[in-house]
Amino acid sequence: MLPQTKKNLFIAACYAAALAAGMIIGPKFYRDIPDRHGVTLLPRVPEKVEKVLQIIGSKYVDQVKVDTLQSQAIDNILKKLDPHSAYLPPSDARMLQEDLEGNFNGIGIEYYILNDTLLVTSVNPGGPAEMAGMKRGDMILEINHHPIVGSDVSRKNVVEKIRGKRGTKVSLMILRKKTGIQTIDVIRDKIIVSSIDAAYMLDDTSGYIKISKFGAQTDLDFSESLTKLKNSHMKNLVLDLRGNGGGYLTAATALADQFLPEKKLIVYTQGEHEPRTDYFSTAEGDFEHGKLAVLIDENTASASEIVAGAIQDLDRGVVIGRRSFGKGLVQEQFDFGDGSALNLTVARYYTPSGRSIQRSYKNGTDAYFNEVSQRMKSGELVSDGKHAFDSLYTHNKSFKTAAGRTIYSGGGIVPDVYIPVDTAGFTEFYYQLSYKGILNDFMFNHIIPSIQVTTLTDFVKSYKISDDTYNLLVAYSSTRKIDASPTEVTLSKKIITADLKAMIAKYYFGDSAYYRVINNQDKAIAKCLEVFHGKQLAYLRD
Repeated sequence: MLPQTKKNLFIAACYAAALAAGMIIGPKFYRDIPDRHGVTLLPRVPEKVEKVLQIIGSKYVDQVKVDTLQSQAIDNILKKLDPHSAYLPPSDARMLQEDLEGNFNGIGIEYYILNDTLLVTSVNPGGPAEMAGMKRGDMILEINHHPIVGSDVSRKNVVEKIRGKRGTKVSLMILRKKTGIQTIDVIRDKIIVSSIDAAYMLDDTSGYIKISKFGAQTDLDFSESLTKLKNSHMKNLVLDLRGNGGGYLTAATALADQFLPEKKLIVYTQGEHEPRTDYFSTAEGDFEHGKLAVLIDENTASASEIVAGAIQDLDRGVVIGRRSFGKGLVQEQFDFGDGSALNLTVARYYTPSGRSIQRSYKNGTDAYFNEVSQRMKSGELVSDGKHAFDSLYTHNKSFKTAAGRTIYSGGGIVPDVYIPVDTAGFTEFYYQLSYKGILNDFMFNHIIPSIQVTTLTDFVKSYKISDDTYNLLVAYSSTRKIDASPTEVTLSKKIITADLKAMIAKYYFGDSAYYRVINNQDKAIAKCLEVFHGKQLAYLRD
């Protein structure tokens, strides 16, 4: 007999394929990536499906794992529906929940795998690890008396060993320079992870906030960051959603509400078995006045597109960057007793003008997720923007913004101001250094041990990667079997040294410092400031 939860999961996927016949499963929990609240599904098992799996398990000529067959069958069924309906094994479901909820039970460190060893790169202030005496630069050799070297050094393996039940102990053997090897016992506790990667002032009147995801705490995190910037006399705001793959729908509507006057439609959702649900702004926005620029790119998806779409449709601000991913589907999570989950698409979302920005997936899942690479091949990502979206304009329905500007459905959010990918310095040499982690390795092996830093302000203003250091990097790369021509070394010098400086800033001063350095080279940021201080976009509000 099959385990009941596995059996239920397989049938749930079968039922998902039959939703068009009128079956409704569970109450409404609207979101575009699942949260911890779901629906426990216990349908009656159809006899034919159960019988087939029983026969395979007991009669097939070779030994088979019925669990594997079930998982493959579930995946195949869901692939027939859409690219975003998915089955999550227990470990994946748990990690996704922790990521979006913004907390987990752990010890509060960040680390980097250097020379097959864990290097602690950050210790959360006031967290369990700091309270136990851990410091940045410690090398973790063992976790609970289990050596962490070689093949055992993987993110998944480390996470499984360090995270655990709140209040339990994890024993770490560490190597610390000057004091040698020692053992530190850390008591696990709740670790809060902000969804704000950076928040700082770009100039005297313009602030910058980068959001990495839309989780349960995003609105609170944003409000706290916004208050600090307003206390620094911020009048204009750059909201950076580049690379933000989404999160909870309600987190997106809460963020959009921060910028809009009350009773404005932010988004609505609707599906075959889900009646239309409208989400309106309230009178509680903290930045309803002031110029706003939203940065997007090809990896801006889902909840991020809800925010960008609302800002664009309502002419609340200017959207700058490149065409967004194009995910306009809403998933509902169905939880199972073994910790696994089924994420089923139950609705589409529509921006205030009524447009859906969902890309077509009629050519299959692989083509759907490879579409972004096709944009590069077609020249869209590096074009001047004048003809980048001709096919989109030709084949998709047009809509009007609140101010009467023409916008289009399908294919993602098209920015108001287009910024192509800056390919200057993007040689094969630079790609190999970044892709293989050689820049990080070089920094930790050759720069961090000798550098002296004081304050972030001094570092940003004064620190430079010297020619000698850059030449040492080139020599180091050759020991890692990276061959570069003199032309590549010269062309990539500016971008490589900028990346190194930003990485050093992150190590000593945190994520926000990284963006403070790297944004100095960012043409999209420069365009935001130009727009704020110019007159060309009349619909920007003061």
